[in-house]
Amino acid sequence: MNAELCKKALEKVGNPNVLINLVSRRVRQLNSGGGSASRPLIMDVTGLGAADIALTELVEGKMGWDLPEPVEVDKPTAATKKKKKH
Repeated sequence: MNAELCKKALEKVGNPNVLINLVSRRVRQLNSGGGSASRPLIMDVTGLGAADIALTELVEGKMGWDLPEPVEVDKPTAATKKKKKH
């Protein structure tokens, strides 16, 4: 995997965990061998592995993604336990 492509792709995505998920999903698509999703979205793939193709697609803006909006979750209040009388 090309380190320079990784840096450029990380600048675009911003989150390394999201980048890993995007690249791994795209690599699986490229390696699946069926349908239009398995074809590279860039013209010249000479000497590139599937991960480098996925990174190049990200850097060149050929592939998009949406991050979900953060949602605030209310923490449940602790229920008080009743003491048993003996």
